[in-house]
Amino acid sequence: MQLRTKLVKLVAAALLASTGAAFAQQPGGEQIPGTGYPMAAGRLPHYVLGPNDEIVIQAIDADEIANKPIRITTSGDINLPMVGRIHAAGMTLEGLEAEVTERLTKYFREPHIAINVTQFKSEPVSVFGAVGSPGVIQLEGRKTMIEVLSLAGGLTADAGSRVRITRRREWGAIPQSSAVTEGEYSVAEVNIRSIEDATRPDDNIQILPFDVITVARAELVYVMGEVRKPGAFALNDRRTISTIEALARAEGLGSTAASKDAKIIRPVPGANRIEIAVNVRDVLAGKTKDVMLQPDDILYVPNSYAKGALRRTLESVVQMTTGMIIYR
Repeated sequence: MQLRTKLVKLVAAALLASTGAAFAQQPGGEQIPGTGYPMAAGRLPHYVLGPNDEIVIQAIDADEIANKPIRITTSGDINLPMVGRIHAAGMTLEGLEAEVTERLTKYFREPHIAINVTQFKSEPVSVFGAVGSPGVIQLEGRKTMIEVLSLAGGLTADAGSRVRITRRREWGAIPQSSAVTEGEYSVAEVNIRSIEDATRPDDNIQILPFDVITVARAELVYVMGEVRKPGAFALNDRRTISTIEALARAEGLGSTAASKDAKIIRPVPGANRIEIAVNVRDVLAGKTKDVMLQPDDILYVPNSYAKGALRRTLESVVQMTTGMIIYR
């Protein structure tokens, strides 16, 4: 009896191993048909199952359930002969294997099973940061990073150029030279501008289930007061912007601007702020050197009728701009 049991275990191990090899080595085959995902992904013990995923169970003894495609229902259940109903959604492959094995012990002394995913239909991807509709979306097939960002509402006006992608290592490393390993994850940053201007189109990589995409917000400068279009303006990849360019983005000075009395309000670590006088009139005339704005600087151009109240106005500008930062 012990010899028979040992032989059964050896045969079971060989069968399950060959099945796993079949999943990993299809002819020309690096992907699961119809998914675009690595064949190795069919065997992800920690993959969390979801509605509409399709699985196949390899079993030595239980012919009633072996090698038959099984679709998880939209409510997250599977119903198997001998095993009964199991709420599979939310379970890992390991967990489902353990549950099915436990239930089969009513019929077999030592059931040997393995479960593989043959179709990934529950494919959540999390998108955070400077996008129109951050949250979780479903891939529903092959999609590139640009397509996923579009599904998330596209980039907002204050989006930066860097996009961070975090991927579970069991799905393989992110195909980027910048990819690094952080614990159980592969992490990489992609410059979205290089994709948009077609200088690095290969950076528009395919997104896989459970990827986390984070779009960083760009650092901002603020132009307030007597300008035609006051507001916040993104630096994108740059660390500084000239006063002239900042005014250009604000569509120029207003008709009542006291241009020679402008100020830059700059936050300073360990202090509230410093104020830097800027004679915008002389800068625009080329009589004095342009002044560079740094992230979170406020360029304030006062009204020529309110010079006596400049200090009080500056306090109001700081409070208003702080409110804009918090709103971000």
